[in-house]
Amino acid sequence: MIIIGADYHPGFQQIAWVDSESGELNELRLEHREGAEKFYRDLGAQGMKVRVGMEASGHARWFERLLAELHFELWIGDAAEIRTKRVRKQKTDRQDALLLLRLLLEDRFPRIWVASGENRDLRQLLWHRHRMVQTRTRLMNQLQAVALNEGLRCKKRLWREVGREQLEGFRLAPWASRRRRDLLELLDRLNPTIAELTEAIEQEVEKCPEAQRLRTHPGVGSLTALAFVLIIGKAERFQCGKQIASYLGLVPSEESSGDRRRLGHITKQGNSLLRFLLVEAAQVTVRSDQEWRSKFFHLALRRGRKIAKVAMARRLAVRLYWMWRKGWDYEQLKKFGSHAGQPGHRHGVH
Repeated sequence: MIIIGADYHPGFQQIAWVDSESGELNELRLEHREGAEKFYRDLGAQGMKVRVGMEASGHARWFERLLAELHFELWIGDAAEIRTKRVRKQKTDRQDALLLLRLLLEDRFPRIWVASGENRDLRQLLWHRHRMVQTRTRLMNQLQAVALNEGLRCKKRLWREVGREQLEGFRLAPWASRRRRDLLELLDRLNPTIAELTEAIEQEVEKCPEAQRLRTHPGVGSLTALAFVLIIGKAERFQCGKQIASYLGLVPSEESSGDRRRLGHITKQGNSLLRFLLVEAAQVTVRSDQEWRSKFFHLALRRGRKIAKVAMARRLAVRLYWMWRKGWDYEQLKKFGSHAGQPGHRHGVH
């Protein structure tokens, strides 16, 4: 077997590899994409069994597809954990490749779970819709500013037929009129696109029983449910709700030593899209559920509204995790109690 440690960069990769049979060590710099593709395809043509280890990074989809096509093993490592294993204070691409190779050979490589190609493609659907909605919101805010300047104060009425007619009827200066026309044209093009993407998400949820169960929770729509399933991947990867909250960056950063404990803002180390969706969904739950509303206002009075929003998002993430892990819908969750799945809780006992 050929074992390769690859220090991957967008334009090139520095590799160090060993033939497990002969023990021969080699190093090489491969330019992307031609040089790297030729090197790996030559190994594939020789019928070699290959394992490649690299840090988690972006801009490597083509490389992952190439290795999958050649039936080579690709191990993705936790970049932060690999960094802690670096002993020398000097850091070069060559030393990084040798470190990755050594971790592979010593069976100390911190391999992480990697989503399938289909999973990651569906994530692109979620991101695309999210960005389109953000763009639409910016357009609507600019048109709202135009309306406010002309004395139209009712924001909700602006997007109805009557409000649209009023907005188009304002007499504006030439460039202001051009801006209004262009913004309205962009808005009209975006709305059908967003509707199409929303329909695609609904269709994907219909194929996913886990997302359908999560959607039964108040405040959780198809987008949030599907995003939770895609980004978490497998509920069995986590042992408890605390790990889920940490994975999503919803826990406070900490710098403690001795008797001094210092907590900071949340780490934000997880997926930013899912974290945003959970915060939004939690606010809808607060408006629709009396228990959540009481909890939210209690926290808001003590810690402020921003911290309360994040706390409710974390609570929602933990709930969704246990619903998924136990195979429950919302009615079953209520039956078994809000603390179901936590240590010391017995099934069905309140």
